[in-house]
Amino acid sequence: MRTKFILALLMLLSLWGCKPVEKETRSKPLIVATTSILADGIKNLVGDLADVKALMPAGVDPHLYKASVRDLDLLTEADLVIYHGLYLEGKMTEIFEKLALSQSLINVSKGIPNQLLIRSGPEAHSVDPHVWFDIKLWSKALAYSAEEIQKWRPEWESSLKSNSTRYLQQLEELDLLAQTKVNELKSKNQVLVTAHDAFAYFGKSYGIQVYSLQGLSTLSEPGLRDLTELVKIIQEHQVKAIFAEQTISPKAIRAVANAAAERNQNVELAGPLFTDSLDAPNTPAGTYIGMFQTNLFTIYENLLPWSLK
Repeated sequence: MRTKFILALLMLLSLWGCKPVEKETRSKPLIVATTSILADGIKNLVGDLADVKALMPAGVDPHLYKASVRDLDLLTEADLVIYHGLYLEGKMTEIFEKLALSQSLINVSKGIPNQLLIRSGPEAHSVDPHVWFDIKLWSKALAYSAEEIQKWRPEWESSLKSNSTRYLQQLEELDLLAQTKVNELKSKNQVLVTAHDAFAYFGKSYGIQVYSLQGLSTLSEPGLRDLTELVKIIQEHQVKAIFAEQTISPKAIRAVANAAAERNQNVELAGPLFTDSLDAPNTPAGTYIGMFQTNLFTIYENLLPWSLK
């Protein structure tokens, strides 16, 4: 099924590639970023210089995303397409290769040194794509994006440098806040248990142990062994709360909480945490900084021993 889907999309792209794309007259260039997280970062870099649109609406899981005809229209109409890479948009890899023949593209993951990436195996698709949960790595990706955008539009150099400096400073302050809060949790021997393996970079950056029910992709299905092992971890660490995620059904992680309760280990099902997408616009988690802060305080407030709250 996946192969047929990709072939169909590539055929559509080939048809579009055979005729000139009639772009409507715009006052600003159109930049399309694949996810809401990435689109927010790019908006902070370019400011009012361009219109930035997210291909995937808020709340969409990029692991499961399938591009529609409307999405292909948007991609081919864009003046610049920016994507995460690292197989986050796994079902779109062939589409990006086709678009690169006629479109300007930026793969933001190229701004992150390979040795800083987390891998679960030697295969290319085994790289963990959730780099935005390490603010330092996400800052590198955005700094690289700014450099590439400047190559695309040299006349934007001054504004890009100014916007980048301002936004990266905000991210540095957020990083310091996260380190402070997580250090307090570590001093109370807390660990983080989530629905899928999206927080490995968070754990590595801030030195907190992270456990999850599902693997890197939400396409993976947890089994009974996964559930049993996670319950053992919850018992061992006397975990106070485990966390559902916004783009994943809470059914599986709720089963973990129920299984722990059957072993006389009461654990709260908290969240949801925002992992692969922002929340809706104009909500607390509707920006990257807001999303990160929302996750941070949700984790902190639910794991901090109740006697200390």
